[in-house]
Amino acid sequence: MNSTLDALQKRVDALEARLAQLEPVKDWRRVAGMFSGSEISKSIDEEARKIREADREAARQEFGE
Repeated sequence: MNSTLDALQKRVDALEARLAQLEPVKDWRRVAGMFSGSEISKSIDEEARKIREADREAARQEFGE
């Protein structure tokens, strides 16, 4: 059983060492807007707008506005 724990500890140590070598995660703001203006982005935005408007209309009908 001890050899299993030793092997596991070695694996964890190796993973931690590798993780320490990785570059830190970049700030999300660096990529925000990266796809603005692309056709797929426009399509997604339009579909999302339709969904939001349908939700608003359903709420209006449900609550009698």
